[in-house]
This record gives sequence, structure tokens and C-alpha cells, in this order.
Amino acid sequence: MSNQDLLIEIGLEEIPAQYVTDAMNQFAEKLSNWLEDKQLAFGAVKTFSTPRRLAVLIKDVAEKQPDIEEEAKGPAKKIALDQEGNWSKAAIGFTKGQGATVDDIYFKEINGVEYAHVQKFIKGQESKTLLTDIRGLITGLSFPKNMRWGSQEMRYIRPIKWIVALFGNDVIPFEIAGVTTNSHSYGHRFLGKKVEISAPALYEAVLLEQFVLADPVKRKEAITTQLNDFENEQNWVIPVDEELLEEVNNLVEYPMALFGKFEEDYLSLPDEVLVTTMKEHQRYFPVRNQKGELQPFFVTVRNGDHNHLENVAKGNEKVLRARLSDANFFYKEDQKLKIENAVLKLDKIVFHEELGTLGEKVKRIVKLSRLLADKIHASNDEKNSIERAATICKFDLVTNMVYEFPELQGKIGEKYARISGEEEAVSVAINEHYMPRHADDAAPASTVGAVVALADKLDTIVGFFAIGKIPTGSQDPYALRRQASGIVQILLSKKWELELPELFKIALDLYIDKEAAETKQELLTFFKQRLKYLLAENNIRYDLIDAVLESSVIEATSLVERAKVLESASEQAEFKETIEALARVMNIAKKGNDQEINEQLFETELEKSLYDAYVQATDNINSADSEAKVYSVLAGLKDVINNYFDQTMVMCEDEKLRANRLAQMVKLSSLIESFAKMNIILVK
Repeated sequence: MSNQDLLIEIGLEEIPAQYVTDAMNQFAEKLSNWLEDKQLAFGAVKTFSTPRRLAVLIKDVAEKQPDIEEEAKGPAKKIALDQEGNWSKAAIGFTKGQGATVDDIYFKEINGVEYAHVQKFIKGQESKTLLTDIRGLITGLSFPKNMRWGSQEMRYIRPIKWIVALFGNDVIPFEIAGVTTNSHSYGHRFLGKKVEISAPALYEAVLLEQFVLADPVKRKEAITTQLNDFENEQNWVIPVDEELLEEVNNLVEYPMALFGKFEEDYLSLPDEVLVTTMKEHQRYFPVRNQKGELQPFFVTVRNGDHNHLENVAKGNEKVLRARLSDANFFYKEDQKLKIENAVLKLDKIVFHEELGTLGEKVKRIVKLSRLLADKIHASNDEKNSIERAATICKFDLVTNMVYEFPELQGKIGEKYARISGEEEAVSVAINEHYMPRHADDAAPASTVGAVVALADKLDTIVGFFAIGKIPTGSQDPYALRRQASGIVQILLSKKWELELPELFKIALDLYIDKEAAETKQELLTFFKQRLKYLLAENNIRYDLIDAVLESSVIEATSLVERAKVLESASEQAEFKETIEALARVMNIAKKGNDQEINEQLFETELEKSLYDAYVQATDNINSADSEAKVYSVLAGLKDVINNYFDQTMVMCEDEKLRANRLAQMVKLSSLIESFAKMNIILVK
């Protein structure tokens, strides 16, 4: 038997662009895994997707499963045979279960006991029989959002219109939501027609004849090539935003780039307004000159051929002109609004029904910003800028421009603040206080922006935790995980040594009617999870992550540095002995109490040596300028600790001596634990 190609295409109504690529990859992965589970050998896997289809072509799929011969072990001989030497029910049942008879039984000795065995033969099934199960694989694909249509009970990303299922030249028969599989696909919605896919290998070529470029990689290359051609022909620079390119690629089946223009007068609008209008609202690529200045042109990608492009350009120009006209009107109207009046309007906008208005939130941000400015020892000029930026940081939320273009919050605030004569540091901070806006975004560059950003995010997280709105599982409607990651990113980028419990306390103090103790612990657990995720992404060992997270000092910057120091030290030969010595102190310290050490009760020089080493280590750690030096100090205690335990009985019979020695262990353990909980580190 020869191998055959397998093609599965799901034809749908237009899938939202942001879901296409993930759905395609999921489909290919599940189909490949299914073939592996069925022990069907296969070759190369090729994926296809457009807004109207998800398809997978798998080369050289075996026509049947391999036959399998294996040995099956049954009951022991004394159970398989009764006292008369006849086959027991257990032996008969065993052979039936294996598709054999008692005549096939033979005995083999295993660890001195004889067991019944039979040779089991499993005949491989033909692929065309198994492949009908692909129906369940298709219906089992998961999507962020699903819908129902017609009288169908099934929920799916979009209504299924056709299904191509071919194994070689044969259709794999099954039905989903009233759609039966066949070998017919459909070309471009307007330029193509219904076509016959006579063989899986012809799929891509047949669709291309019907104005469908099914390979998303080739489609994206075609778009990029067309953009490059415009750059060369027009002497333009077309900055390609990868996210926009991906979206546009998943909006078209047959890409044809074209450009249009708009009135130069609109170039007086801020660049952010023009770019947002083109990219976010119209999916256009902005055009710049060689100096980086915006030009009165745009590039769009049509889903079709080159015919009547001038009409398409005019239509897009008309739509963009209307958008820009609105933006221009909003921009001019906003100039009439005084910043102070805009701030007052925030008192009428509800932030959250249990957390008050935006105006009340801003007042909390101002108070928090003042406290944080003191904590980081900001200069007087910085404190003045921080207070002003915190006071007006949300004013642009009441502007027409942000109402129409929410993506511009902060960015348009920076522009308006600068126009109104605010100092540069304050203007920049209005935009920066939203940063980082997403996982790939940078933290605020300025001290003023970073302080206000920290205050804003801290107030949001603490406020929602205080009213019990804590993220659970995949549910995070207020994006608190992103806010927490932003706080960590700011602390790390600025290297501010601010302990998290202290930050929670000063923020919670602004919610005086809320229960603080339990909330602080919930916040600490939540932030530890964010830090754990961050450290895991940096390839830190999980036990080392847990050790620093369980330390007595929870400060993001030093915590991350401590984890990195431990990861590096774990590669050293003496790491095992060092951790064992430090862990031994921590383990025995659990039996003691934190009390003053009485040097008069020292009986040996080793006790005095350990005490002196502890005092010196404390001084050295307090003056250390890096976590690496702190670890070096702790590691330097290894020999004195080992010598102490070799010749000193901590749990001696004398109660006073025992208590004093345990107190010494408690003090030393506390010093060690300020770096990491060494006794949970795994060493071999």
C-alpha cells in the first residue's frame, strides 16, 4: 500500500482577523497529534488560512496502522490452573480478553514465579476508516468567542459553510452542523467560484486560480513586496507595524495594495491623531518621507485584483477624510477647554461604584505620589513636577479626542499639556503614567512619570483587592495582572528599593474603611505570583525562585537580583555545602525564640567565634552594595557554622545554655532568611 496526502479544509464565514492565525496553528497541531495517537505515520505538515478558511495539508499519511504483535502477561500459573490441572476461569477470561484461546497459553518465569502468557496480534486499521473521527477534532477546536446560527445547537467561531476532507482522491465521509464533506472548495467571494479539489497536493494552486492566496506566509510576503514597491517608486518610507500587518494579512484572501491621499491641512493635527485614525480605525499604513515626517498619503490593502483601483482609492479617501474632519473638529474644540476645568469634570465620572469617581481616584494618586516621592528621595523640583503631573494626569479623559479615540489617552494629554504651557517633565509624565501599556511596552523613562505611574497602578490594584475584586483563573476584567506586572517592571527599571508590603500599606491607608490585614496578604500572594512568572521566564530554577520569594525581605529589585545570584552560584562546586550549612541553622532555629544573646553563657571558643562571625556578617551585609556581595558574606559563614555544629550540642540539657544557643541560631537564621529561605533549596 502507498501513502496518501490528507487535506482538511473548513470553510467559514469571515473569521475575526485576530483569531485566524491561532486557529490555524491549533488545527494543525491537533491534527498532527491525532495522527500520532492513531500511530499513523505522516510527512510534512502545511498550514493554510484566510478569513474564510482554515486548512491543513499533510503529506504521505500511511494508508493503515502497523500490525502489532506483543506478548500479554496473565495470571500466575497456580491461579491459571486448578488442582486437577484444568484451566481456571481466570485463565479462560484472560485469553478471551486477548482474542486468544487457552491453547495459546505458555508460561514464563518472572522473579521466580511462573505466569501465563499469550502472543497477542493486533491488526492495524485502515486509515480511511479511522479518519472519519476527524469530525470530533474539528468540533473540538477552541476559540475565544463562539456563536450559534440558524437552528444549529453547535457553537463555533463562525458558521461552517463547507468542508473539504480528502485522503488521496477519496472523500472522508462525515457531517458537521448540516454540512457534509466533499471535494468542493470556494474561491474569492467576488472573483472566484466553486472549484473541485481533485487531489490534496493541488489545493494551493487551484485556489490561486480563483484569487485566493491560501498560504498566509506568501500572502504577507506579497503585501510587504507591494509596500516596498511603493517606497521605491514614490521615495516614501512606510513604517510596517507587525501587528497591523498581521491583521491586514488576515483580512484579505487576495491582497492588492493601493494608495490614496488626504488634504495637507490635516497634517497640522498631532501625528498620534493621524496615525491612530489611519491604523486603528481604517487599517491603513501611514506614509512618511525620508526625514520621518508624515505625508498626506496612506496605503491600504484591497481584498481583490487590480481592476478599478482608482475607484477603491477614492472611496477610502472619502472615508478617511470624514474621519480626519471629525478629528480636526474635536482637536480645535478641545483647545477651548482649560486643564483645571477638565480636572473638575473628573468628579462627575464614576471610576467604580465602590471606589468612587475619577476625581477621587486622582486625589488618591496625588497623595500616593507624594509619599512615593519621599520614599525615593526625589529632589524638590521633582516633587513639584510629580505633584502637578499627578493632579492633572487624567484630565484628557474628558476631551473630545480621547472620547472618540480612546487609544490616545495619555498621548493626547501630553500634547494638550504642552500646548497649555505645562512644563516638559509634567507633559511627558501624563503620557508615561500609563506605561507600560502592555507586556512588550517600556517602563516610564522619567522619574516623574514613573512615580505617577506607580501611584496610579498601585491605587487601582489595592482598591480592587480591598473590595474583593481579585482575579481568579483566566478572569481578570480589570487587567490587574497587567497592572501588577507594570509595577514590577517600573521598580526593576528604576532600581527603586521599595518593599512591596510597605507599598501596599501606604496605598491601603487611603481606604480607611477597608479591612487591611487580609488584603495585604492577598496582595503579597498576588505579586509573588507575578514575580514568580517573571523569574521563570528568566530561566531561574523553581526552588531558587521559591527560596527568595519566601525570604523576609520582599523588594522586587533585590529579589530578582538575589534569584539571579543563587542561579549563578548553583553552578559552583561549593554551593551544596554552603546551602546545607545555612539550611541547618534555619532548621534548628525553628525550636528557639527571638531573644537577646547572653555572651556570658558561651562555654566554648566556637560559640564566641560564631557570634563574632554573625556580628561581622551583619555589618558587612548592611554595607554591601550588591546582592552578590551579600551572598558572598553568607557563604563565608559555612566553615564557622560547620565547626560550631561539629563540636557544639545546641539542644543540651542545661535550659539556659540551650535557650541561649537557640537564640543565637534564631538571630543568624533571620540574617540568612533576609536573603533567601535556604532550607527549601534542593541540593544533591
